[in-house]
Amino acid sequence: MPKKAASARKPAKKPAAKPSADFAAAFEQLKAILTPYAKTMTVVKDDAQWYYLDTKHIGPNKKPVCFAAVRLGKGYVSYHLMSVYGSPKLLAGMSPALKKRMQGKACFNFKAPDAALFAELAKLTKSGAEWFATIDWANYKWQAS
Repeated sequence: MPKKAASARKPAKKPAAKPSADFAAAFEQLKAILTPYAKTMTVVKDDAQWYYLDTKHIGPNKKPVCFAAVRLGKGYVSYHLMSVYGSPKLLAGMSPALKKRMQGKACFNFKAPDAALFAELAKLTKSGAEWFATIDWANYKWQAS
């Protein structure tokens, strides 16, 4: 049986869909939570799909430690907050509604802005920044919870 040409086997890629207005609004509002922290951090990426901040601290992998990031994806807007990965105790008292948005240990997904959840996330981000400031980075071991 003859082999099919590579182009015949693979379906044509669809052009990337433009994010909805809700996604764009959620991205901008989540980015606004992180923007005040840029003064003391390194802005790694700031474009239409990412806003990414690193701390000034070097981790065990010899690279800067990520503080937080917002990513505008195809299915949702993701808010990554690394302090909750390093200190799960920060999640104590988190509302069930925000917990429902978690995927993994440090990611929160949204499809539209949510003022109450974004306010709670802003407080959690502030707690995370305060926690990061207390770490003895030379001797810190990431928790495995």
